[in-house]
Amino acid sequence: MGVSRERDGRWIVVLGVSSGTGAAIAREAAREGFNVFGVHRGHYMEQAQALTQEIEGLGRRIHLRVGDAGTPDGAVAGAQELLSVAAPKTVKLFVHSIASASLGPLTSVAEGRVEPRHFQKTFDAMAHSFVYWTQQLVERDLLAPGAQILGLSNSAGDVVMRGTALIAAVKAALGVYVRHLAHELGPTGHRVNLLKFAAVVTPAVKRTFGEERFTRLQNLIVGTTPAHRMCTVEEVAKLVMLLTTDALSWFNGATIDFTGGEFQGVLDSLLTPKS
Repeated sequence: MGVSRERDGRWIVVLGVSSGTGAAIAREAAREGFNVFGVHRGHYMEQAQALTQEIEGLGRRIHLRVGDAGTPDGAVAGAQELLSVAAPKTVKLFVHSIASASLGPLTSVAEGRVEPRHFQKTFDAMAHSFVYWTQQLVERDLLAPGAQILGLSNSAGDVVMRGTALIAAVKAALGVYVRHLAHELGPTGHRVNLLKFAAVVTPAVKRTFGEERFTRLQNLIVGTTPAHRMCTVEEVAKLVMLLTTDALSWFNGATIDFTGGEFQGVLDSLLTPKS
Protein backbone atom coordinates (compact mmCIF):
# COMPACT_ATOMS: atom_id res chain seq x y z
CA MET A 1 0.00 0.00 0.00
CA GLY A 2 1.39 3.46 -0.89
CA VAL A 3 1.99 6.28 1.53
CA SER A 4 -1.07 8.49 2.03
CA ARG A 5 -0.95 12.05 0.75
CA GLU A 6 -1.21 13.31 4.35
CA ARG A 7 1.94 11.43 5.37
CA ASP A 8 3.76 12.37 2.18
CA GLY A 9 3.75 16.15 2.64
CA ARG A 10 6.41 18.33 4.24
CA TRP A 11 6.51 18.17 8.03
CA ILE A 12 7.86 20.43 10.74
CA VAL A 13 8.64 18.99 14.18
CA VAL A 14 8.43 21.48 17.06
CA LEU A 15 9.36 20.63 20.63
CA GLY A 16 7.58 23.06 22.96
CA VAL A 17 4.73 23.77 20.56
CA SER A 18 1.72 24.72 22.67
CA SER A 19 2.46 28.41 23.26
CA GLY A 20 4.95 31.22 22.74
CA THR A 21 7.68 30.96 20.13
CA GLY A 22 7.06 27.28 19.32
CA ALA A 23 3.39 27.91 18.59
CA ALA A 24 4.19 30.95 16.43
CA ILE A 25 6.67 28.89 14.38
CA ALA A 26 4.11 26.11 13.93
CA ARG A 27 1.50 28.61 12.69
CA GLU A 28 3.89 30.22 10.22
CA ALA A 29 5.01 26.82 8.96
CA ALA A 30 1.41 25.77 8.37
CA ARG A 31 0.85 28.94 6.35
CA GLU A 32 3.85 27.91 4.25
CA GLY A 33 2.32 24.49 3.58
CA PHE A 34 3.88 22.33 6.30
CA ASN A 35 2.11 19.69 8.33
CA VAL A 36 2.92 20.02 12.03
CA PHE A 37 4.07 17.44 14.58
CA GLY A 38 4.48 19.01 17.99
CA VAL A 39 5.30 17.91 21.53
CA HIS A 40 4.32 19.73 24.71
CA ARG A 41 3.94 18.93 28.39
CA GLY A 42 0.27 19.82 28.65
CA HIS A 43 0.63 23.05 30.62
CA TYR A 44 -1.25 25.15 28.06
CA MET A 45 -4.01 22.88 26.79
CA GLU A 46 -6.35 25.69 25.73
CA GLN A 47 -3.60 27.27 23.61
CA ALA A 48 -2.78 23.87 22.12
CA GLN A 49 -6.42 23.32 21.17
CA ALA A 50 -6.61 26.76 19.59
CA LEU A 51 -3.41 26.05 17.64
CA THR A 52 -4.87 22.78 16.39
CA GLN A 53 -8.03 24.47 15.15
CA GLU A 54 -6.08 27.24 13.44
CA ILE A 55 -3.73 24.90 11.60
CA GLU A 56 -6.50 22.55 10.55
CA GLY A 57 -8.37 25.62 9.31
CA LEU A 58 -5.42 26.29 7.01
CA GLY A 59 -5.90 22.86 5.49
CA ARG A 60 -2.78 21.38 7.05
CA ARG A 61 -2.45 18.38 9.31
CA ILE A 62 -1.35 18.74 12.94
CA HIS A 63 -0.48 15.96 15.37
CA LEU A 64 0.27 16.94 18.96
CA ARG A 65 1.88 14.64 21.49
CA VAL A 66 1.56 15.40 25.21
CA GLY A 67 4.67 14.24 26.99
CA ASP A 68 8.19 15.12 28.09
CA ALA A 69 10.33 15.66 24.98
CA GLY A 70 13.39 16.48 27.07
CA THR A 71 14.55 12.96 28.00
CA PRO A 72 16.15 10.10 26.05
CA ASP A 73 12.99 7.98 26.43
CA GLY A 74 10.83 10.92 25.39
CA ALA A 75 12.84 11.31 22.19
CA VAL A 76 12.54 7.64 21.31
CA ALA A 77 8.79 7.50 21.97
CA GLY A 78 8.18 10.81 20.23
CA ALA A 79 10.10 9.87 17.09
CA GLN A 80 8.31 6.53 16.93
CA GLU A 81 4.95 8.32 17.14
CA LEU A 82 6.10 10.74 14.46
CA LEU A 83 6.89 7.82 12.17
CA SER A 84 3.29 6.66 12.51
CA VAL A 85 1.98 9.89 10.95
CA ALA A 86 4.84 11.09 8.72
CA ALA A 87 6.58 9.19 5.96
CA PRO A 88 10.36 8.76 5.84
CA LYS A 89 12.30 11.71 4.39
CA THR A 90 9.48 14.22 4.97
CA VAL A 91 10.69 16.23 8.00
CA LYS A 92 12.04 19.41 6.42
CA LEU A 93 12.39 21.38 9.65
CA PHE A 94 13.07 20.39 13.26
CA VAL A 95 12.82 23.15 15.87
CA HIS A 96 13.96 22.68 19.47
CA SER A 97 11.98 25.17 21.54
CA ILE A 98 11.95 23.59 25.00
CA ALA A 99 11.98 25.95 27.99
CA SER A 100 12.44 23.98 31.20
CA ALA A 101 15.24 25.52 33.24
CA SER A 102 15.81 25.41 36.98
CA LEU A 103 16.61 28.80 38.50
CA GLY A 104 18.75 29.60 41.50
CA PRO A 105 22.23 30.68 42.60
CA LEU A 106 25.14 28.28 42.38
CA THR A 107 26.34 28.53 45.99
CA SER A 108 23.82 29.98 48.44
CA VAL A 109 21.81 27.23 50.14
CA ALA A 110 19.69 29.82 51.91
CA GLU A 111 18.60 31.27 48.57
CA GLY A 112 17.79 27.89 47.06
CA ARG A 113 20.94 26.98 45.15
CA VAL A 114 20.68 24.63 42.19
CA GLU A 115 21.50 21.02 43.02
CA PRO A 116 22.75 18.12 40.84
CA ARG A 117 19.19 17.04 39.98
CA HIS A 118 18.49 20.54 38.64
CA PHE A 119 21.59 20.39 36.44
CA GLN A 120 20.55 17.04 34.99
CA LYS A 121 16.96 18.06 34.32
CA THR A 122 17.88 21.40 32.75
CA PHE A 123 20.67 20.05 30.55
CA ASP A 124 18.57 17.09 29.41
CA ALA A 125 15.61 19.28 28.48
CA MET A 126 17.32 22.31 26.99
CA ALA A 127 20.56 20.93 25.49
CA HIS A 128 20.97 17.14 25.42
CA SER A 129 17.48 16.53 23.98
CA PHE A 130 18.50 18.48 20.88
CA VAL A 131 20.94 15.64 20.21
CA TYR A 132 18.57 12.89 21.40
CA TRP A 133 15.94 13.94 18.86
CA THR A 134 18.42 14.48 16.05
CA GLN A 135 19.74 10.96 16.63
CA GLN A 136 16.24 9.51 16.43
CA LEU A 137 15.29 11.47 13.29
CA VAL A 138 18.45 10.32 11.54
CA GLU A 139 18.10 6.72 12.72
CA ARG A 140 14.53 6.50 11.40
CA ASP A 141 15.41 8.25 8.11
CA LEU A 142 12.77 10.90 8.76
CA LEU A 143 14.78 13.93 7.62
CA ALA A 144 14.02 15.28 4.16
CA PRO A 145 16.85 16.23 1.79
CA GLY A 146 18.32 19.54 2.92
CA ALA A 147 16.48 19.48 6.25
CA GLN A 148 17.04 22.31 8.70
CA ILE A 149 17.76 21.31 12.33
CA LEU A 150 17.37 24.39 14.49
CA GLY A 151 18.06 25.16 18.12
CA LEU A 152 16.80 28.35 19.76
CA SER A 153 18.82 30.60 22.04
CA ASN A 154 18.76 34.10 23.50
CA SER A 155 20.96 36.71 25.16
CA ALA A 156 20.89 35.01 28.57
CA GLY A 157 24.24 33.42 27.87
CA ASP A 158 25.90 36.80 27.30
CA VAL A 159 24.92 38.54 30.52
CA VAL A 160 24.84 37.76 34.22
CA MET A 161 21.38 37.72 35.77
CA ARG A 162 21.10 36.27 39.23
CA GLY A 163 19.73 32.75 39.26
CA THR A 164 20.11 32.10 35.53
CA ALA A 165 23.50 30.35 35.43
CA LEU A 166 21.99 27.08 34.23
CA ILE A 167 20.17 28.83 31.38
CA ALA A 168 23.42 30.43 30.26
CA ALA A 169 25.27 27.13 30.53
CA VAL A 170 22.77 25.10 28.51
CA LYS A 171 22.72 27.72 25.75
CA ALA A 172 26.51 27.44 25.51
CA ALA A 173 26.26 23.64 25.35
CA LEU A 174 23.59 23.89 22.67
CA GLY A 175 25.96 25.97 20.55
CA VAL A 176 28.63 23.26 20.84
CA TYR A 177 26.17 20.55 19.80
CA VAL A 178 25.08 22.64 16.80
CA ARG A 179 28.63 23.00 15.50
CA HIS A 180 29.47 19.33 15.89
CA LEU A 181 26.19 18.09 14.39
CA ALA A 182 26.62 20.45 11.45
CA HIS A 183 29.96 18.80 10.63
CA GLU A 184 28.64 15.29 11.11
CA LEU A 185 25.52 15.84 8.99
CA GLY A 186 27.04 18.23 6.46
CA PRO A 187 27.83 15.51 3.90
CA THR A 188 24.16 14.45 3.92
CA GLY A 189 23.02 17.95 2.92
CA HIS A 190 21.29 18.71 6.22
CA ARG A 191 21.90 22.02 8.00
CA VAL A 192 22.19 22.57 11.75
CA ASN A 193 22.01 26.07 13.20
CA LEU A 194 21.30 27.99 16.39
CA LEU A 195 18.99 30.99 16.18
CA LYS A 196 19.75 33.51 18.90
CA PHE A 197 16.89 35.97 19.14
CA ALA A 198 15.89 38.82 21.41
CA ALA A 199 13.64 38.41 24.44
CA VAL A 200 9.99 37.95 23.53
CA VAL A 201 6.86 38.00 25.65
CA THR A 202 5.76 34.40 26.27
CA PRO A 203 4.12 32.52 29.14
CA ALA A 204 7.37 30.59 29.73
CA VAL A 205 9.46 33.76 30.05
CA LYS A 206 6.98 35.34 32.45
CA ARG A 207 6.89 32.17 34.54
CA THR A 208 10.69 32.02 34.62
CA PHE A 209 11.24 35.57 35.83
CA GLY A 210 7.95 36.32 37.60
CA GLU A 211 5.66 39.17 36.56
CA GLU A 212 7.40 41.94 38.51
CA ARG A 213 10.95 41.02 37.51
CA PHE A 214 9.92 40.46 33.90
CA THR A 215 8.30 43.89 33.76
CA ARG A 216 11.58 45.46 34.89
CA LEU A 217 13.46 43.42 32.29
CA GLN A 218 10.99 44.42 29.60
CA ASN A 219 11.41 48.11 30.43
CA LEU A 220 15.20 47.74 30.30
CA ILE A 221 15.08 46.04 26.90
CA VAL A 222 12.72 48.62 25.41
CA GLY A 223 14.89 51.44 26.72
CA THR A 224 18.23 50.07 25.52
CA THR A 225 17.45 48.34 22.21
CA PRO A 226 17.83 50.47 19.05
CA ALA A 227 14.22 49.94 17.94
CA HIS A 228 12.94 50.76 21.47
CA ARG A 229 10.57 47.82 21.47
CA MET A 230 10.47 44.09 22.13
CA CYS A 231 10.95 41.49 19.45
CA THR A 232 7.81 39.48 18.62
CA VAL A 233 7.36 35.73 18.28
CA GLU A 234 5.91 36.35 14.81
CA GLU A 235 9.16 37.97 13.68
CA VAL A 236 11.12 34.99 14.97
CA ALA A 237 8.76 32.60 13.18
CA LYS A 238 9.16 34.39 9.85
CA LEU A 239 12.95 34.20 10.08
CA VAL A 240 12.79 30.50 10.92
CA MET A 241 10.85 29.86 7.72
CA LEU A 242 13.35 31.90 5.71
CA LEU A 243 16.07 29.56 6.95
CA THR A 244 14.37 26.69 5.10
CA THR A 245 14.85 28.43 1.75
CA ASP A 246 17.72 27.89 -0.67
CA ALA A 247 18.66 31.58 -0.41
CA LEU A 248 19.89 31.02 3.16
CA SER A 249 21.19 27.49 2.74
CA TRP A 250 24.81 28.53 3.36
CA PHE A 251 24.03 29.08 7.04
CA ASN A 252 25.39 25.95 8.70
CA GLY A 253 26.95 25.34 12.10
CA ALA A 254 26.16 28.97 12.83
CA THR A 255 24.80 30.99 15.71
CA ILE A 256 22.55 33.45 13.89
CA ASP A 257 22.17 36.77 15.71
CA PHE A 258 18.59 38.05 15.60
CA THR A 259 18.75 40.05 18.83
CA GLY A 260 18.19 43.45 17.20
CA GLY A 261 20.97 45.05 19.24
CA GLU A 262 19.40 44.01 22.52
CA PHE A 263 21.09 45.57 25.59
CA GLN A 264 23.56 47.53 23.44
CA GLY A 265 22.43 50.82 24.96
CA VAL A 266 22.68 49.74 28.62
CA LEU A 267 25.84 51.72 29.36
CA ASP A 268 24.47 54.83 27.67
CA SER A 269 21.26 54.44 29.67
CA LEU A 270 23.19 54.28 32.94
CA LEU A 271 25.38 57.29 32.11
CA THR A 272 22.69 59.54 30.66
CA PRO A 273 21.08 61.82 33.29
CA LYS A 274 17.37 61.24 33.68
CA SER A 275 15.30 64.26 32.69
